[in-house]
Amino acid sequence: MDSPASARQTGGAFPVTHRLVLSIAIPMTLGFLTTPLLGLTDTAVAGRTGEAAALAGLAVGAALFDLIFASLNFLRSSTTGLTAQAYGRGDRHEQQAVFWRSMVLSIAVGLTILALSPLLLPLGLWLMGPTGAVAVATTTYFSIRIIAGPLTLANYTLLGFILGRGQGRNGLLLQAILNGTNIVLSIYLGLTLKWGIAGVAWGTLFGEGAAFLAGLGMVLYQFRGEARPTLREIFDGAQLKRLFSLNRDILVRSFSLLAAFTLVTRIGTGFGPTVLAANAILMNIFLVAGYYLDGFANAAETITGRAIGANYRAGFVRAVRLTAIWSFALAAVTTAFFLVFGDAVIDLLTTAPEVRDTAYVYLPWAALTALTGALAFQMDGVFIGATWSVEMRNMMVAALVGFLLSLAVLVPLAGNHGLWAALNLFLAMRGIFLLLRLKPKLDQTFAESQ
Repeated sequence: MDSPASARQTGGAFPVTHRLVLSIAIPMTLGFLTTPLLGLTDTAVAGRTGEAAALAGLAVGAALFDLIFASLNFLRSSTTGLTAQAYGRGDRHEQQAVFWRSMVLSIAVGLTILALSPLLLPLGLWLMGPTGAVAVATTTYFSIRIIAGPLTLANYTLLGFILGRGQGRNGLLLQAILNGTNIVLSIYLGLTLKWGIAGVAWGTLFGEGAAFLAGLGMVLYQFRGEARPTLREIFDGAQLKRLFSLNRDILVRSFSLLAAFTLVTRIGTGFGPTVLAANAILMNIFLVAGYYLDGFANAAETITGRAIGANYRAGFVRAVRLTAIWSFALAAVTTAFFLVFGDAVIDLLTTAPEVRDTAYVYLPWAALTALTGALAFQMDGVFIGATWSVEMRNMMVAALVGFLLSLAVLVPLAGNHGLWAALNLFLAMRGIFLLLRLKPKLDQTFAESQ
């Protein structure tokens, strides 16, 4: 077995190349693309039951889970940053400790949510407002899927650890197992066995379980032959404090982001159903860009975290440069594509003439979000990998304040045009504010490591 001391021999400088960036970004982009496919499958299964209530119940139930679990994605992000830094130091022993520390936290939070589910369900129903058969369908879906809560959060840790080690292909495999199992079982249980929305929920539960077993097997296989960290090392007070502080800051950042996009929907509602529907269609353009921008953000997390662990400033700077080149290049292609072919895409997504005509008007704003959001995604990845969570939190709050001021000025002046302009400003502010903090934090971090 390797001792903690002998497990420190793989750190130091490493080549930061386009190939390294793409080896992480491409697999994770492909993995993320399985998520909308899963959503389409679940919607189709619920839709083919012939019951409108089942489809509506699925929509409400899925929204509830997005609200609860999307805000807990900090469990994935913090694990990636801390693992990448331990990996950069060549400290395999601490990598294990980070993994088990994060896994214990994830399962504890998941079990807490499961225990609180009898309170969360009625609260969610009150917030979302479904009634009658829709409320019954939502309850069925929620009551089954919540059982997978601890597995869902454990999978965040597994994916975060795998990405922290730069294993993009393993990350893709994990996402494929998760969503592939879910898709197959949702179809089988929901349609073949005619379990309806309950089948969709059971499919999700078994998908999370399959991914957990596969991911845990991957990780434990990598730990073979190595000295295990003791409970005292795993529950080290200083390391736990660092983990909790990091998670707290990322949670504030996530809630700020959620608040901004909730406001976009809420204000859009005030412009009437046609504008609201057009905005919902156009937001898909931003979501499409988000899939690969997230992939390059993952690459930035992994490589910058590893560079800090290795005390390799040149590698950090090159990682920032390469991920910026790829992010902006693909964002520019996306913006150009939707400016040229956006009308045809809108026509594919809706047949309602009034919604189409409205969406055409605001299409340029939506196409621009890929470019204005590119720096925000990339800088998020850099700051997560570097574990500069305080600055990321503060700059997100500053951007949110700027967004609120933009809304107050632009929406009364320009209506929905003002709303889209404010959204683009928010995305740009997120990236620019973080970029302004990059050089000072870089100098401070590498000076302290000398």
